[in-house]
Amino acid sequence: MELRTLRYFVAVAEELHFGRAAARLHMSQPPLSRAVKQLETALGAVLFDRSPAGVTLTPVGAVLLDEARALLDQADRVRVRVAAAAGAATITVGILGDSTDPDVTRLADAYRRRHPHVEVRIRETDLTDPTCGLHAGVVDVALTRGPFDETGLTVRELRTDPVGALLRADDPLARRDSLKPADLADRRWFLFPEGTDPIWQSYWNGGEPRQGPVVRAVQECRQAVLWNGTVGMTPLGHEPAEGLTVVPLIDMPPSRVVAAWNDGDTNPLIRSFVQIAIASYHG
Repeated sequence: MELRTLRYFVAVAEELHFGRAAARLHMSQPPLSRAVKQLETALGAVLFDRSPAGVTLTPVGAVLLDEARALLDQADRVRVRVAAAAGAATITVGILGDSTDPDVTRLADAYRRRHPHVEVRIRETDLTDPTCGLHAGVVDVALTRGPFDETGLTVRELRTDPVGALLRADDPLARRDSLKPADLADRRWFLFPEGTDPIWQSYWNGGEPRQGPVVRAVQECRQAVLWNGTVGMTPLGHEPAEGLTVVPLIDMPPSRVVAAWNDGDTNPLIRSFVQIAIASYHG
């Protein structure tokens, strides 16, 4: 069994859908289906029960999934150890101003235990680049928030956070139990600099064109609210600074915490990082 074929099988087993697995693997569906069928023929066993509703793992497929994951993890560890022996075991992680997130702390601890000889370089970026330098090629993988232009990137969701309106504590709207973006239509919102990803800008402006001061960092957002009475959005889990409060926003999709990396990058350190991130954030 080739490692590539096992990766194909694991993708289908995790997605339970050939189309989604093909998209995840950046390939068309017919060769993926053929590869899985050839694997079943080689093993002499059916791995998936196929129906119009989708696919499910057979008992044999469930056994192979456990073994395949172990084999792929071992293969990645071999590559990492070889890279370490060659003095090249480094990974650069872009983080979007959330380095105090407890999930990031768990991820750092777990990654260090798994890869004690890998040097992890951190590049914390401001709010003007939600890809944290991926498009510029200065990081290998990003821990960031969506939505943003995902062209050329692979993105895995790690968590979703409900959002709220960030207000001065003495703002009349601060006494409300919840708000809608329409309640803030006549207010000034903080904006990101010209050239910022428009999908990203639109989300943090509640999907509407806004007017207000330009900011680049989380602290600048807070100060704009504190000094000018500006409003904006923030994840509910973020503790507001003194003098500020957060009121839940309804009719707004949650903020997606994601791991992202460049399409086609086969660096095993990235694959391991994403696997550990998913486990850490879901734990």
